[in-house]
Amino acid sequence: MARGYEKHHGHKGLSIYGKDLVRRCSAHCELCNAQGKKLHIFEVPPFEAEPDINHCIMICETCLDQIEHPKHMDRHHWRCLNSSMWSTVPAVKVTAVAMLQRLSTSETWATQLLEQRYMEPEEAQWLEDVEL
Repeated sequence: MARGYEKHHGHKGLSIYGKDLVRRCSAHCELCNAQGKKLHIFEVPPFEAEPDINHCIMICETCLDQIEHPKHMDRHHWRCLNSSMWSTVPAVKVTAVAMLQRLSTSETWATQLLEQRYMEPEEAQWLEDVEL
């Protein structure tokens, strides 16, 4: 399997968590809050030896495509991170802050949001290990 594929797709068989994740997110994208769109399970790196529901989030195709293909990024779409960076779900918060870090190189609004963030020590450590 290609290395890049593994980087963004993690483990096979994550669908076993689908129902639990849909309940948790109320069928909304956990990053941009889109509803009525097809959702995908996204495993937040780094990947453990075994799949872990606590490393998974439900995201829409728009968010997934832009995470996997940064050249396709619509910077305005990610203004939604203003809300998701405060999520009580650590995997959502870590992903939101990682995306803000990516955007902060060219977007002042992302830098301003990063200055406001609060993360628990475990979340901050996880963020250091994330490669999006």
